[in-house]
Amino acid sequence: MKKRIIALLLATVMAVGLLTGCGSSNDSGKSNMVCIAIQPSAAFIPMMIARKQGYLEEGLKDQGVSVIWYDFESGPPMNTSIGKGETDLCLYGDVPTVSAITQGCEREVVGISAQAADSYAMVVLKDSPINSPADLKGKKVGNNAGSTGHNMVDKYMTSGGLTLNDVELVAATPADMPYMLRNHQVDAISLWEPSITELIDAGDCRILAQGSDCGLAGTNTIIGRKEYCQANPKVVETVLKQYKRSADEIDSTSDETWQYVAKYLGLDVSQVKSMLPKYNFSVEVTQEDIDSLNDTINFLVKIGKLEKAYDIADYCNPNYYKGTY
Repeated sequence: MKKRIIALLLATVMAVGLLTGCGSSNDSGKSNMVCIAIQPSAAFIPMMIARKQGYLEEGLKDQGVSVIWYDFESGPPMNTSIGKGETDLCLYGDVPTVSAITQGCEREVVGISAQAADSYAMVVLKDSPINSPADLKGKKVGNNAGSTGHNMVDKYMTSGGLTLNDVELVAATPADMPYMLRNHQVDAISLWEPSITELIDAGDCRILAQGSDCGLAGTNTIIGRKEYCQANPKVVETVLKQYKRSADEIDSTSDETWQYVAKYLGLDVSQVKSMLPKYNFSVEVTQEDIDSLNDTINFLVKIGKLEKAYDIADYCNPNYYKGTY
């Protein structure tokens, strides 16, 4: 059902967005549209609520700005879309965020969609004898290479005085990891929500460690195309303020909207609500967020996924949310 909905939404975007471009602009670069890219992650629930409730359209009406939604399954295609100028604002995890900036495209971190350390976890079978980093030494760990889950393994092993070299990393997609764990192809897996909740609810798995157990921040961002943001700062401010509105009013969200969010994520409403305590939908970019993203950069350099480190602070602009642009 979720894929069918996304396919339909993509068809609409292609018909409206790709054929006409992402709105028109005048000589100053001001646009009559904002194109927003989103993916099915619980880190972006406030944007899903805002979408269903029409908050962005409401907030941008007086500015004469329309909203076009782009739906993606993951970060890399979003990087392509914003690089081509097809989208203006994208909601990302930490790895796509720092990778996007190194690709040479002019982008800014304009907001933090969520701080979500415990939305990442290492999972083992319920009857597994593994209870510590020392127990994992010499064992096989399924993970998505270069992902935040990979960083989670590194930090967990380091917390026990060990390194990545003390385990055998087995490359796997989040979709394949549960099968591999249950069929004893690996001894543990490292992944993120909503896969964690689905595994735990199945009853045969347990959490070995969460991000907060080993210093993983789990920072998710809102990235903007710099040219668009600088020409349309009030639009960016409005989007961020409406995102925060959704986050602040999340407890009063209607049942109909929760049904929409759950369907988008491919979960039950009860599962979605059970994950909410893991997320701090903070929006404003802080030094803590900058430190977290720089940590991700250093990890990617360490494993050879980035050539060299850089300071993400040079690409963060908290002024849109503050309205001080």
